[in-house]
Amino acid sequence: MRAYMKKAYLLLPAVLLIFSVSLSTFAKADSVFMITSPAITPGKTIPAVFTCKGRNISPPLSWSDPPAETKSLVLVVDDPDAPSGTFTHWIAWNLPPKAGSLPEGASGNAGMIKMVEGINDFYRTGYGGPCPPPGLPHHYRFTLYALDTRINLSPRATRRRLDEAISGHVIKSAGFSAQFAITGP
Repeated sequence: MRAYMKKAYLLLPAVLLIFSVSLSTFAKADSVFMITSPAITPGKTIPAVFTCKGRNISPPLSWSDPPAETKSLVLVVDDPDAPSGTFTHWIAWNLPPKAGSLPEGASGNAGMIKMVEGINDFYRTGYGGPCPPPGLPHHYRFTLYALDTRINLSPRATRRRLDEAISGHVIKSAGFSAQFAITGP
């Protein structure tokens, strides 16, 4: 009986290690890379404060569970419904994956979070809120890309340059969309 107990005590650490690895693998399999906003409900109307009809400030954004191998994140906000084709409202790169969020008004405030912002299709650096022509609602996509590298682009780079730089480096993406319309003049 003593020999059996001694063997059981010797095997116990190995069994516990295997069990803990299995649990951590299971927990990671359940995690989902996501981007959300406490101020914007997916599929609903973007509050005016984040548009040209309000203060035109960048909304607060949060993300969770980027892949473990993520070196940096890229944020793209665009409008696929624009009359001239997809219109870019905000591009930012080299966001730290572990930061977990951008506060309201982070665009243009380098002290809030370390990131690099590019030129939007309003020909300005940083965030430019929804400002569609009067009529039907436009949809605005908030997309976060997890990359296996940091991007080496100068500030004020364009969307085209950013798309070229991230090509082949996207591990995973997450996103949501919301809408905004201007009614009347």
